[in-house]
Amino acid sequence: MPKNPGILVIRFSAMGDVAMTAPILKEFRQHYPGVKLTVVSRKLFAPFYKGIPDLHFHSFDPKGKHKGFFGLVKLFFELKSLQITAVADLHNNLRSRILGLLFYCFGIRTVRVDKARAEKKQLTRREHKVMKPLLPMTERYAAVFRNLGYPFQLSHQLAPFSPEKLSPELIQLTGMPKNKKWVGVSPFAQHQQKVYPLSKMEIVLLELAESDYQLFIFGGGKEEADIAALWAARHPNITSLIGKVNLEQELQLISNLDLMLSMDSSGMHLASLKGIPVVSVWGATHPYAGFLGYGQSEEDTVQLDLYCRPCSVYGNIPCYRGDFACMNNLSEKIVIHTVTKKLNNG
Repeated sequence: MPKNPGILVIRFSAMGDVAMTAPILKEFRQHYPGVKLTVVSRKLFAPFYKGIPDLHFHSFDPKGKHKGFFGLVKLFFELKSLQITAVADLHNNLRSRILGLLFYCFGIRTVRVDKARAEKKQLTRREHKVMKPLLPMTERYAAVFRNLGYPFQLSHQLAPFSPEKLSPELIQLTGMPKNKKWVGVSPFAQHQQKVYPLSKMEIVLLELAESDYQLFIFGGGKEEADIAALWAARHPNITSLIGKVNLEQELQLISNLDLMLSMDSSGMHLASLKGIPVVSVWGATHPYAGFLGYGQSEEDTVQLDLYCRPCSVYGNIPCYRGDFACMNNLSEKIVIHTVTKKLNNG
């Protein structure tokens, strides 16, 4: 081990994948307090690493100064000036491999995450699926550090409940003080095959609101904000946060939740980052692919056992059956029951 070790951690995107790295780095820090960590990712994701000691966050600007090959070269020289003795490539895409190659040219070792593409192909193919749980992505991240010479074991436990102080904007939006159970809802996802039908989700939200739970809707852009606003107008116990708060404020509020209801999407991973239990709804994708939120239990997943599932790893392939049965046939009552059971029984 070098005298003054410093590990560069590369994970550029997507939001959920980046969020999954933070609990691993927290646990790594507990085992190796003397190793400096430098994370390079998009500026938006900096709040994920707040509170990790001796961690430097370096912003990656793919549409600006770090665009293209020469932008990556510029990024390399920015990073090279830091205390880097090894590179943990937790992304393993073209950009990260170029960075790793540049560091290699200066004698600095890079270990890349194994994405298990062959195993995932067997899991998602239409015929002769190999239905077995793959190694969690968090374990694949940890394996990178082990291969760099830093062995440690993950706890796979949620962090203790630790509600953060809310900003004045959040206090106004939430109507503090908290006098009922708070449920976050992350009903949207980047790919439609991971989204529970919105008409069915509305039924779930209204019944939970009628049960006197306070619901907060997270995630999405302008179109999703309009949908969430319509839901919020249907019941006083539903509040939309879309477009009203930044990511750091979202994380503050999530830390105060009793539960998150999420798709297989970033909402699940943001809640996991803050130690909040998640009831997750799965359609085209499956927890077996290794993307269940860190510390979450498969017992809290809601999904149908169909021969065609999973049909993709990321939910970016249209339903080849044409009926989207994995979501359309998933009863609202099952979702509601799973949420209320978790809220009442832990």
